[in-house]
Amino acid sequence: MPKPTGYTRRQIRLHWIIVLLVIVQFVLHEPMSDAWELIGKGESVAFSPLVASHVFGGILILLLTLWRVSIKIKRGSPALPENEPKAQQIAAHATHGILYLLLILLPLSGMSAWFGGILPAADAHGVMRIVLLVVVGLHFLAAIYHHFVLKTDVMRRMLKPED
Repeated sequence: MPKPTGYTRRQIRLHWIIVLLVIVQFVLHEPMSDAWELIGKGESVAFSPLVASHVFGGILILLLTLWRVSIKIKRGSPALPENEPKAQQIAAHATHGILYLLLILLPLSGMSAWFGGILPAADAHGVMRIVLLVVVGLHFLAAIYHHFVLKTDVMRRMLKPED
């Protein structure tokens, strides 16, 4: 099967929906953190739509990420620019792999902590949250670098569908 030259409309929509949901998760961090601290003190937590949004947003990110990964496995992904140095290609593959891994592990650790009361999962969730922020920043900077410095179509592929 030949490699696609771009992403489908569905892949692009999933990408941007996940981006928006991740932003919302960071915005809802404080209410969730406050609720977790109350639970840690043995206190009960009243229903909060902000906390519920964080929990269900995480579950939605997990499901959409799994859907996106399944499409990528079935369809493949566009090749990296031919003239890109091998080190940049390795960095691109590693960054994408780490992003997918974090978008799966963060909701799983969050659910384990919230629904299972597993403290190490909560600790891992907190660490992965920071790692995600760093990796997303690198991903964003790489897209900008490709677009404005290298003048490749890497960023445009996530804006304009192939189909």
